[in-house]
Amino acid sequence: MEHLDKTDIRLLQLLQEDATQSIAQLADTVALSTNACWRRVKQLEEAGIIRRRVALLDADLLGCGITVFVAIRTNQHDEDWLETFARGVADIPEIVEFYRMSGDVDYLLKVLVADIPHYDRVYKRLIKVTKLTDVSSSFAMERIKSTTAIPLPGPLPAPLPRP
Repeated sequence: MEHLDKTDIRLLQLLQEDATQSIAQLADTVALSTNACWRRVKQLEEAGIIRRRVALLDADLLGCGITVFVAIRTNQHDEDWLETFARGVADIPEIVEFYRMSGDVDYLLKVLVADIPHYDRVYKRLIKVTKLTDVSSSFAMERIKSTTAIPLPGPLPAPLPRP
């Protein structure tokens, strides 16, 4: 896939809003034939732009309505330590996002839990994974904005790398 044009961008916007739309519905919205629309969506998938289609669940209704951001500092910066830490974090399902950071914090985790005792159990699992210098937790008081949509301002001018 060389370039994304305005039709590709519109398809991506529509799929980010509701991935359950049929190809016929998408085609009608972007003024393409069903076959042409199907080919474009397939190309976006093959290029890796559409990684997968998922259902977004309501964490509150599923008993995981507390969001905790965990800032981690360590004095370990070698690859073996990171591999051990990453494997350990991957084994804790309540940790839904995991970032290596620049600045004062080395790693930032987003954790979804039911309550403080639930977080305490996650914390105890986390500190068993490997040696950590400092773990600081901040509980989100209110979710003001949360989206999974990638901003798509318009057609991209440069060619995309091939997978």
